[in-house]
Amino acid sequence: MTEERRAERRNWQLPHIYVILFLLMTVAAIATYFVPAGTYDRVPGPEGRETVDPESYQRVEQNPTGIQDYILAIPEGLIDAAEVVFFTFIIGGMFMVLRRTGIIELGVEKLTRVFADRSIILIPVLVTVFAVIATLIGTPELSLVYIPVLLPLLIALGYDSITAAAIALIGTATGFTAGVLNPINTGLAQQISGLPLWSGLWFRAIVFVVIVSAGFLYIMRYARRLQEDPENSLVYEEDREKRELYRGLDQVGESRATTRQKLAALATLAFFVVLVYGVLGLGWFFLEMSGLFIIMGAVVGLIAGLTLTQICDGFNQGFRDVLMGAIIVGVARSVAVVMEEGQILDTVVNGLGAAVGLLPGILGIVGMYFAQLAFNLIVPSGSGQAVVIMPIMAPLSDIIGVTRQSAILAYQLGDGLSNIIYPTSGYFMAALVIAGVSWEKWVRFFWPLMLIWIGVSIVLVVLAQAIRLTG
Repeated sequence: MTEERRAERRNWQLPHIYVILFLLMTVAAIATYFVPAGTYDRVPGPEGRETVDPESYQRVEQNPTGIQDYILAIPEGLIDAAEVVFFTFIIGGMFMVLRRTGIIELGVEKLTRVFADRSIILIPVLVTVFAVIATLIGTPELSLVYIPVLLPLLIALGYDSITAAAIALIGTATGFTAGVLNPINTGLAQQISGLPLWSGLWFRAIVFVVIVSAGFLYIMRYARRLQEDPENSLVYEEDREKRELYRGLDQVGESRATTRQKLAALATLAFFVVLVYGVLGLGWFFLEMSGLFIIMGAVVGLIAGLTLTQICDGFNQGFRDVLMGAIIVGVARSVAVVMEEGQILDTVVNGLGAAVGLLPGILGIVGMYFAQLAFNLIVPSGSGQAVVIMPIMAPLSDIIGVTRQSAILAYQLGDGLSNIIYPTSGYFMAALVIAGVSWEKWVRFFWPLMLIWIGVSIVLVVLAQAIRLTG
């Protein structure tokens, strides 16, 4: 191989994420001309959600994507994903206001001093904490809240933006996937499948330990490479400004917070207590959290002594910093918009079910896992996938000799872990932009772990089926 060819390989990069998503949308639009249109009837399901009637699939008149439909797909995707889009803007603005108060830098300085000699232990601790929260309440989207807090601390401790993003995303994704007591995936899927709520808990606890451990060990391996040489970072150049801002805070004289900054820090903690109560006790989601963060930015800014103009400028700068992430969320949603309006989404579901139905026993459960893994590219939503595909997979599992509990596990593992690699996953793409990590760099970091997780998932679903997991 010539030196020129080697240089070409080293310099090759994935296309820009906009290009990738646009190509996926285009493929979906072309598919509406060739894939037969079809629908399932929707019937009332658990918790007021509509689910599909697995016996009702029927062909309908072809409804291919026209020029106008194609042009409108991205704007409609932005509208459909509006809550996530605006949440991304608001969280970016709110954290920029907090940075301007100086309380983030003060907090990072103190934490850096505490953990300077044992920073590596933060990784398993934080990943496990985030995973426990997600496995109990089912909110991997909280990674969008964690990343701005983690970013300055991890940079100050000598790591990089990928480490911060990985701790938040891998922690929340693994906890959500295992779903020990997660109402979003486990609870809904068990209700749809007619199983006792939270049955099979002991096996999901094992799944939790296995995939969470694999996650934090992988991050620790990357973090140790950064300790050996910071230039091993995949985002070394991109993090230059962040390193100048945060590195070495533990080497300078200890800063002292003003009285107003202390009061602002207490107010910030109070708002986070309200956030936790709202999510856990009141069922808050993006809309409610967005409203809270607007008030939080304004109140904390005023307490710290910022003027109204400074607060507004802080929000504006934060909005600009996360602009691409917010837009990506809507562009990603356009893929599903095209397939839904072209009425081929249910046809894809029906085809996946038919393909899995040809596989017996152990092969059937592996087929179910890969069917869920593939479908998650189109519908990267735990509850969305549950109400569309589980009414089909549950009765199908009876036919091919797979336990329904094993089928649910295949759905969980196929859905949750791939949420942090597929570019159609809105919250994931927004999280990367908040962290300042491109999707291409994340894929370079993450794909070996994804392969490990796929192998582990196959072993887990096969084991569940081998022991005839039921309760």
